[in-house]
Amino acid sequence: MHECFGDIDVMVHWNTQLAIPRGHSPPTQLPDEFHNQVQVYKIIDSHFPGYVYLELRYFLTQCSDDNTYNAIECDREYYLTNNVIRVDDSMVKVHVHGPADLILHERVDGIPTDIVPCVRCVLWPTQAADWPTRHRNYEWPDSAIVDRVVSNGCDLVGVAHPTCRQHKWEDTHQ
Repeated sequence: MHECFGDIDVMVHWNTQLAIPRGHSPPTQLPDEFHNQVQVYKIIDSHFPGYVYLELRYFLTQCSDDNTYNAIECDREYYLTNNVIRVDDSMVKVHVHGPADLILHERVDGIPTDIVPCVRCVLWPTQAADWPTRHRNYEWPDSAIVDRVVSNGCDLVGVAHPTCRQHKWEDTHQ
């Protein structure tokens, strides 16, 4: 969370959803932040670099005796919509705006909060493989920060490519 122009911006992910790069097996261990039942989505490339789809592939259930997760493969085709969060709080006014389904909260205490819904990916995806070696102006961030970012995975934010926004399915699933 960081402050920007007096607002508070927050990335939010459900602890029951996880994305993994295509070609990877479902994890048997997850960070403590995750629930004991997790839906695992495979990252599927779209025809635009940097834009992907999330296909439900596994259901994970945590074993109580050793805290590992067992995977059951999903037997039907289901793609996650890019509207991955719902807010129901009588203390806020919700206005959805922006290409990434940014949710603006006007809190009663007067502090505006922007929430960007996302799906957590604990591995660095192949779609972003070139990011660590990309040219950086002013050598920022430095290689230590880049290594730390890559080792922590990424967050996938629901947004359709501008040319896909007039296509109903792509607009809601990319």
